[in-house]
Amino acid sequence: MSIFEALALILAGLLVGFINTLAGGGSIISLSLLMFLGLPANLANATNRVGVLLQNIVAVTSFSQKKTIDFKKGIGLALPAFFGSLLGALVAIDLNKKVIETVIGIIMLLMLVFIVIKPIRWIKENPLLINKKVTLVQIILFFLIGFYGGFIQLGVGYFLIAGLVLNAGYDLVKANAIKVFIILIYTPITLVVFHLSGQINWAYGLTLGIGTMLGGFVASRLAIKKGAGFVRWVLIIVILLTVARSFGLINIDRLLHSIF
Repeated sequence: MSIFEALALILAGLLVGFINTLAGGGSIISLSLLMFLGLPANLANATNRVGVLLQNIVAVTSFSQKKTIDFKKGIGLALPAFFGSLLGALVAIDLNKKVIETVIGIIMLLMLVFIVIKPIRWIKENPLLINKKVTLVQIILFFLIGFYGGFIQLGVGYFLIAGLVLNAGYDLVKANAIKVFIILIYTPITLVVFHLSGQINWAYGLTLGIGTMLGGFVASRLAIKKGAGFVRWVLIIVILLTVARSFGLINIDRLLHSIF
C-alpha cells in the first residue's frame, strides 16, 4: 500500500465516520474509494466493515461516557439485529444494484418528508414508547434491518434511526447513540463470516479505520453538544445527497476520479 493510498483511506474514513455516526450512508464514500483502489465489489463490501467496527467502538465509548445510550433497550433491539445480520452475511443473493439504489432513494425521500413535515417527532422523545418493553413488531423490524445491514450495510443507519425514532420513541441524539451500539453488536459476526471467506483486505480496512475512528469521535461529541436539532439538519443534508446519488444526479465514482 502506497502513502497516497493510505492518506486517501484515512481522509475518506474521517468523513465516513462523521457521516455514519450522525446520520448514515457514509459508506458509499469508502466503498467507492476501495473499488477505485482496485478491490472487487464483494471485497470492498467486506473490507469496509473493518472501518465500521472501529468507528462504532469509538462512537459507543464516547456516547456511553456521556450516558446517552439506553443499554437495556439497546440490547433488546440489538439481539434480533445480530441474528438478522448473521443471516444477511451468510445468504448470497444476486440482487440488481440499480434496483437496490432506487429503492433506497424512494425510502429516503419518504423519510425526508417525515423529517421536514413532523420535525418534533425527531427532536423530542416519546417517553411512552421508550418505557415500553421490546415488542414483537420491534423484534421483527430490527431483525430485518439487521439482515439488510449484514448483507449490504450501506444505508443501514437510516433504517435504524427511523426505527428508533418512529417506533421506539427516541430523539435523534439518543437514536444515533443506540444505532451505533446496535451496529457495534452485529458487525463482528459479519466480519468473521467475511474473513473466513477470504474477502477482507485487512491493510486497507485498518487504515480506513484510523479515519473512521476520528470521524466517529468528533461526530458523537458534536451530537451530544449540539442536540437533536443539529443532528436533524445533518440528516436532511445527507439524505438529500443520498437520494441525488440513488437517482444518478451525483456520481461518486466520477468525483473520485476527478480528485485522484
